[in-house]
Amino acid sequence: MDAPFWLARWQNNELGFQLDAAHPLLRQCLPGLLEGSNKVLVPLCGKSPDIAYLSGFLPVLGIELSAIACHDFFIEHNLAFHCWPAEPFRCYHSGNISLWQGDFFAFDPAHSIDCNVAYDRAALIALPPAMRQQYAAKLMQLLPAGGRILLLSLEYPQLEKQGPPFAVYQQEIEHLFPTADIMLLAELDITGNGFARRRFDTSRLVEKAYCITLP
Repeated sequence: MDAPFWLARWQNNELGFQLDAAHPLLRQCLPGLLEGSNKVLVPLCGKSPDIAYLSGFLPVLGIELSAIACHDFFIEHNLAFHCWPAEPFRCYHSGNISLWQGDFFAFDPAHSIDCNVAYDRAALIALPPAMRQQYAAKLMQLLPAGGRILLLSLEYPQLEKQGPPFAVYQQEIEHLFPTADIMLLAELDITGNGFARRRFDTSRLVEKAYCITLP
């Protein structure tokens, strides 16, 4: 699940993880996170419609590896945008949305200083176990003390399906964010309905929304 893997997915238009509208758990849980929020960080954001939905409430800073995803987001939402190099990234900007194209793990915390909330719909679950620890550490580096993460996880019997997306249970989330306060907000049973555009023949498939508050 390295950079060439994901870049190839975008190049070949293999976007089984892509939704056509804002995620229902985001719509349900976001109101409770808005108070005191300044700007939302969306790691590994792709061209998710969640970006447009979030921008109706808060300025959005997305980080995405693929230039195709960044470009297509603005085109598909009919948004005029500006683009400029910000080495080692490239920044795409329109209104209150900025998408930084490049390696998430190389992102400078100085650029996320205004972000005190993050939203993760399909970033953590896209990564294999060895990379999830690195991802969580980087995410905590980019948010201030007291910052909050709205995390959507996916649960299914991992032996029944090869990821990505991977099954990530609450026990692992607690291990990844050991000093944080973790609250289950809601869950959505999608057994038999697939995951986004992907068919999932598993005996159980549940999405869960957590609020993770950093110390």
